[in-house]
Amino acid sequence: MPTLPLPAPRGARSDGLEARKRLLLAALRLFAGRGFAKTSTREIAQAAGVNIAAISYYFGDKAGLYAACFSEPMGGNAGDLVSLYDAPDLPVDEALRRFLASYVEPLKRGEIVRQCMRLHMREMLEPTSQWAKEFERDIKGPHAALVRILSRHLGVKPDDDVHRLALAVTGLALQLFVAHDVVTAIRPALMRRAQDIDLWAQRLAMYAIALVEAEARRRAAAASAPPPPRQARGAAQAAPARSRRPRARTSA
Repeated sequence: MPTLPLPAPRGARSDGLEARKRLLLAALRLFAGRGFAKTSTREIAQAAGVNIAAISYYFGDKAGLYAACFSEPMGGNAGDLVSLYDAPDLPVDEALRRFLASYVEPLKRGEIVRQCMRLHMREMLEPTSQWAKEFERDIKGPHAALVRILSRHLGVKPDDDVHRLALAVTGLALQLFVAHDVVTAIRPALMRRAQDIDLWAQRLAMYAIALVEAEARRRAAAASAPPPPRQARGAAQAAPARSRRPRARTSA
């Protein structure tokens, strides 16, 4: 009969968690500044103040540590967050509130967020195999969930305008990450405390609802508008044809 392993002493466990955290944060800073190829595991271990063997112990290898830098500092896997707002019976305003609140939550982490954004930008400019994974999990997955939410609310199939609306809603929150330094330079009080980020989430949800309502009105107006008269359509099509007819020559 197999036996369970004895739990590690509390001191050893806390020391291990602290070493892992130091490795993760040191790797994030170095990867963001130099990229994957130009950063060595020895440099990461020295910056973290741990033995180089700790990298393979906690993360498997350098690639595993690099992958962890994309999800763990920001607060977890984006795929796990989708379940918070992608429920068929959830009202659209509550779904958008949850979506945007979870999206901006990492902004409370301050400098770590800036380093994460640098890492993502560098990965886009110098892509590794990690980019495809990040696109599927952190970009394509949440976007598909948001498209489902908007399509259900509008009662339409996911056409180009639904995707356009989903990208606009996501852009409300994304600009706070991309333009983080600009926002803090223009109005530092908007990003100073955790309460400020919570207020951003509330306001962004309100703005997102306004976008959704505007799209619903646009669709309703387009559906109720009478089609143009057939004669007018025919005349519009015939006009260019008449203009192409050669002019009759007159004798001198």
